[in-house]
Amino acid sequence: MRKLLTSLCVATVLMTVGAFAQEQKNVTIAVSIPAADHGWTGGVVYHAERAKVALEKLHPGLKIVVKTSPDGASQANALEDLTTQGIDALVTLPHNSDELTDPIRQVKDKGVFVTVVDRALSDPSIQDLYVAGNNPELGRVAGQYLKDNLGTGDVVVIRGLPIVIDEERQKGFDEAIAGSNIKVLDKQFGNWSRDDAFRVMQDYLSKFPKIDAVWCQDDDMAVGVLEAIKQANRSDIKLVIGGAGMKEMIKKVADGDQLMPINVLYPPSMIATALELTVANFYDQIPVRGSYVLDATLVTKDNANEFYFPDSPF
Repeated sequence: MRKLLTSLCVATVLMTVGAFAQEQKNVTIAVSIPAADHGWTGGVVYHAERAKVALEKLHPGLKIVVKTSPDGASQANALEDLTTQGIDALVTLPHNSDELTDPIRQVKDKGVFVTVVDRALSDPSIQDLYVAGNNPELGRVAGQYLKDNLGTGDVVVIRGLPIVIDEERQKGFDEAIAGSNIKVLDKQFGNWSRDDAFRVMQDYLSKFPKIDAVWCQDDDMAVGVLEAIKQANRSDIKLVIGGAGMKEMIKKVADGDQLMPINVLYPPSMIATALELTVANFYDQIPVRGSYVLDATLVTKDNANEFYFPDSPF
């Protein structure tokens, strides 16, 4: 019995030392993301820094370097600088796919684990892991809600930018309302900008004496839409649907705002999900290669508090 207990104690110590040694494994992960040039990217920066603190505390041997860049050229230079630091992994949300594909390829060629977030590369074979929101579903969920709750009526649409993400969202929306009594009066680009969306909505309000609902692809644009409606003192509009999960919009949903009863998630916190999965590849021996697409969750008054982050800039 004494020998058995001694053997068990030795085994326990060895397992503990082994686990501790694994935890002390030194890993450096670079995070390259756009600077906070609008609300959603501000949320990306916030969640990246938040995840860095939590993960470095959990894994003492882990070092995470977060680098923001104001444009694609600056991000390409940042990637080159980060690579010279001897990184083990890169988590990146590219400013744009075409410009950053080759710089990221050069990082990959040095044996670095590459995780791409949100904006897919022109050559997806470069990435080990891809984490993104569900753009077609964001449009579909918004369209389905209008179809189910508005039933019939006149709708105006404010699109984002003429890029793939916008096209996917718009296609999902169009397919969801197909065959319904919802009529789309007009679609214009708001460039995911509060000011531009404000001007587009002013144009809609002067052009159309009756509008039942507004769908805009982004909560930043929804801010401009709501301000235009307020200034025009229009009472005909029943619903404004945005997307992405801006805290001000989530708060409106939680408070039961009649004009904005729902939101559709495209969370900037996906950068934290990408970072957590990348860390798991090194410390938890979890096979994380492939694609991870988040749900476009419908946020209602019943679940809004789950997605409200008061300290976030978005």
